[in-house]
Amino acid sequence: MRTLLATAALAASALLAACGQQASDPAAGSGSAAANGGEAAASTAEAALIPRTMIFGNPERTQARISPDGDWVSWLAPSDGVLNVWVAPADDLDAARVVTSDDYRGIQQHFWAPNSAYVYYIQDQGGNENFHVYSADVKTGEVVDLTPVAEGARATIQAVSSERPDHIVVGINERNPQIFDLYLVDVTTGERELLKENPGYAGWMIDNNLEPRFGFQTTPGGGGEIVDFDGEVLAVVPPEDFLNTQGLGFNKANDAIYMLDSRGRDKVALTALTIATGEIEVLAESGDADISGLLIDSQSYEPIAYNVDYLKSSWYAMDEQTAADLEAITAELGGSLSIVGTTDDMSRWIVHEDATERSGAYYLYDREDRSVSKLVDQRPALSDQTLAPMHAVEIPSRDGLTLVSYLTLPAGSDADRDGRPDEPLPMVLAVHGGPWARDSYGYSSWHQWLANRGYAVLSVNYRGSTGFGKAFTRAAIKEFAGKMHDDLIDGVEWAVDKGVADPDKVAIAGGSYGGYATLIGVSFTPDTFACGVDIVGPSSLVTLIESFPEYWKPFLEGTWYTYVGDPAVAEEREDMLGRSAISRVDDISVPLLVGQGENDPRVTKLESDQLVEAMSANELPVTYVNFPDEGHGFARPENRLAFYAVMEGFLEGCLGGKSEPVEDAFDGSSIEILYGKGYIGNLP
Repeated sequence: MRTLLATAALAASALLAACGQQASDPAAGSGSAAANGGEAAASTAEAALIPRTMIFGNPERTQARISPDGDWVSWLAPSDGVLNVWVAPADDLDAARVVTSDDYRGIQQHFWAPNSAYVYYIQDQGGNENFHVYSADVKTGEVVDLTPVAEGARATIQAVSSERPDHIVVGINERNPQIFDLYLVDVTTGERELLKENPGYAGWMIDNNLEPRFGFQTTPGGGGEIVDFDGEVLAVVPPEDFLNTQGLGFNKANDAIYMLDSRGRDKVALTALTIATGEIEVLAESGDADISGLLIDSQSYEPIAYNVDYLKSSWYAMDEQTAADLEAITAELGGSLSIVGTTDDMSRWIVHEDATERSGAYYLYDREDRSVSKLVDQRPALSDQTLAPMHAVEIPSRDGLTLVSYLTLPAGSDADRDGRPDEPLPMVLAVHGGPWARDSYGYSSWHQWLANRGYAVLSVNYRGSTGFGKAFTRAAIKEFAGKMHDDLIDGVEWAVDKGVADPDKVAIAGGSYGGYATLIGVSFTPDTFACGVDIVGPSSLVTLIESFPEYWKPFLEGTWYTYVGDPAVAEEREDMLGRSAISRVDDISVPLLVGQGENDPRVTKLESDQLVEAMSANELPVTYVNFPDEGHGFARPENRLAFYAVMEGFLEGCLGGKSEPVEDAFDGSSIEILYGKGYIGNLP
């Protein structure tokens, strides 16, 4: 089964997350079987400066996949400096060739068609997120736009299935920008036919025969219902479960739906919903954290393993054969693991290992002889560099919550290797986007880069982060700039109390919601932070929500209106402004760096413009960097390298760490420094 479902919870959970290649890189656009911290500790000698290009340039190869028939292996790799899809015979990787021809922005994701003759990928223009769906013929390299739509429309991959391997279901919002009609496309001919016109559903549930079976409609108060096309309700999703419950796919007989389900419990469980009776069977659950990932058997369509990520990520088998498979894999690989693809006969798996002290790699697992062999190393040049270990820690909040957090220290700063530096360090509080997302244990480009520059790096999963149960998520309701920010301050105070951070040298930085948190940090609690770095962060919750794309509007009641407020309601609008940095600009007294993508549809350029205008009017120290060819994050490596060159100089002036000279870091970038260039001393 290779069905992709678009439900409300899926769409809503990533509304304000930074986009790009690495979740750990807020400016760029996994799971484990018995993950452990037994990696080699960093040398006590001070590490050499790692070039920015090794961390933020294009990876050598990434996102390895195997075709369903097992004949091909694919990955993303640069072609003339731009990420494209490469394919190779599974038994001859040296015969790899490029099958796509993007020449500017780079391809970020690709998927195999069930017939193994094509790869699918999505692409937008300049980060505007108006995606088209493309196919590339593996043998000829011919690329076809499967969704030629009017300018401003958006297309999505809704479903594929091995039961109809030559077809794909796509969603297109050309008729109504808020909702997506379904189209069936014959990928062998490119012919497209209307499958189902959308009467108002926020999402669809499509079975293994590529037949639409149910719609997801939102309900007043922030909940939703799974309904058939006669309006009969199959399942109700209460408001408290809206962000934590979603349909995953159908069983082999198409008479039951697998779900990640928080209804009736706190932690998300794996359940099966029988369509005829509405009966729900709990298949797996954990008391530690939500179930966050599944391995589905491609032949039986049954789940055979599930993933739980608390401090670190672990996989759990649901049958004896899979237990033996996981044991064989973890005997060879020690980092956090993700099973990212399998052949249709389940004989071979692609496994990604994410280790904190080396960049990620993809491996081929052969189920017959239980062997593990490396396929793709993402950044092999880092193998010659000294990377720093990451420490998973639990930080208590002031009101009794447990904040799962991750700390990385510079190599050489922790002689006894106890996770505490020999003396307090300048520290960067790195805040994840979302807020309905999370930080996890593993390789982090930001953590390694900043630690290498001499900073302790702390990432706190503040309330509202997902994966820790719905009570933890819902503890963020109406707490933007309130208890959510208190959690971050509690993290800083913990770091100071433990001797990790110099209280006079703490910066706050992040992208998207992390950018919002940065702006709140320097305006609401300016005495805590020495400076801040805001990447595509909203300065006003009011103008943020009022400028959201049309296709987000069906989800707003269960997400932003519930958690933040509705700007159309006068009382709530006033409260939202009071929780926005734009209302506290006069309180900003520390240096601020702002990074923006001009085409961002989620956090529009207005958010940065209005903040910088107000700060510059007061002659406050702000530097404003814009990229005309980017959206919600910086996908082009030339732009990432340019921004991080600026950020390094900014942090060096603020915290006193190390930086690499700018030199040619701006080459090929569209960077515009719109204001405050003089505040950063290393710029040419």
